[in-house]
Amino acid sequence: MRKDAAAIFFEGIAEDVPDMLLDIRDEAVSSDVPVIRSSAAALLRFFIRTKKPEKILEIGSGTGYSALVMWEASERKAHITTIEKYEKRIPKARENFEKYGAAGSIELLEGDATEILKDMDGSYPFIFMDAAKGQYLNFLPDVMRLLEPGGILISDNILQDGDILRSRYAVRRRDRTIHARMREYLHVLAHDPGLDTLFLEDGDGMSVSIKKER
Repeated sequence: MRKDAAAIFFEGIAEDVPDMLLDIRDEAVSSDVPVIRSSAAALLRFFIRTKKPEKILEIGSGTGYSALVMWEASERKAHITTIEKYEKRIPKARENFEKYGAAGSIELLEGDATEILKDMDGSYPFIFMDAAKGQYLNFLPDVMRLLEPGGILISDNILQDGDILRSRYAVRRRDRTIHARMREYLHVLAHDPGLDTLFLEDGDGMSVSIKKER
């Protein structure tokens, strides 16, 4: 109860996103399209303003809300590459980028991130992962290849509505594969010698990993 009260209090005094972005968020929520929570948006803004990345890679566009939050946090200077698989969400994301004047700065790649990431090269100082949770572990090798030394990887929804904290036998049978994969993903983040990782309980759980410079 005390933790919930604190979360509500801090959300109430936190900086909010611009009104147009609130409209995009509210429309997504009303259409049952997942969007990042206020705590995740605040975390992204904080690290982007601190890191000041010129390039950002996002895995999981949705309707474009989180990409626009990051672009706004970069003072509209960052070039963002975002990947989305679900065809029904792609036209809305493109429409939102156009509406917000960000189409020239946000590149949307359509298709399965597992395949797209394998064909990508270069390096990114900031990567945000918010796609199919059961695929995080599959994405990770290419994400690590693309993340530059000193770069930041943020993974969202790592608690899976609290399921990750429960025994696999307390989770619905159909969710046990995702449960196992996410637990393995978190174990890899925690024990990878090339990463420093912090786990946060905010929202539905987030991890912040920094790739060590060797």
